[in-house]
Amino acid sequence: MAVILEKKLVRSPDIFYYRIESPLLSKIAKPGQFVIIRLHEKGERIPLSLADINPEEGTISLIVMAVGKTTTEMSTLKAGDEILDLCGPLGQPTHIEKFGRVILVGGGFGVAPLYTIAREFKAAKNEIVTMLGARNKDLLIYEEEMRRVSDRVLITTDDGSKGIKGVVTVVLQEELARNGADLVMAIGPVVMMKFVCETTKPFGVKTIVSLNPIMIDGTGMCGCCRVTVGGETRFACTDGPEFDGYLIDWDLLMNRRKMYIPEEQESFEAWKKRHAHLLVKGC
Repeated sequence: MAVILEKKLVRSPDIFYYRIESPLLSKIAKPGQFVIIRLHEKGERIPLSLADINPEEGTISLIVMAVGKTTTEMSTLKAGDEILDLCGPLGQPTHIEKFGRVILVGGGFGVAPLYTIAREFKAAKNEIVTMLGARNKDLLIYEEEMRRVSDRVLITTDDGSKGIKGVVTVVLQEELARNGADLVMAIGPVVMMKFVCETTKPFGVKTIVSLNPIMIDGTGMCGCCRVTVGGETRFACTDGPEFDGYLIDWDLLMNRRKMYIPEEQESFEAWKKRHAHLLVKGC
């Protein structure tokens, strides 16, 4: 059992922050890794990125967007409630060293796991330029957190409601042309990461992405998270989640992520009918 110590609404109505008691996990987890949770005995297992790690207080933090059955059910929990299973840390940690100038690109709530990564890159004496992209200003998260660990933060919104109007890859291209970079790392929607790689490739900049395919056990046994990297089958849960973005078969990844959408929707609708009384948004 893992106790939720704090829960708060990050963005209305569907993105929540959780600080969870986990003394052992917090001492061994590293930036870039993830956990798998199961809310109760009849719950499904879902992977979640680590938004923060605090070994001093024995906690980890998660940012969760309520989009499906389990994440919506999790949104009904509150401080003091327990999560049955908290498995981790899983996956390979981010490779941290002094590269020089590092550009971090975050899209949507994929920004959250970039926070601990940026903090470690900064501690390794890198210059950190962070780019945050969203459809509009109301969808931006973790801006202040990223400012604390970055030398510069550039904001882009599709509608121009905050920062630079346009998609984040346009700003990335301009930044690379003007100042260059020694490493680019992107976390966010698959299509965003794909176009980040297409943007950086002409500049020859090493580009790392963090993948989020379908995943069940998180230990390489089920094979659901397999991705094609450089023509070879790799498992995101054990070999990743981070890979060289130039080697990813993006079309195959996107197609595999759609495999169970009808079943997921059916399960979600059935859950909502049984638990309509719980569906009150907020903290």
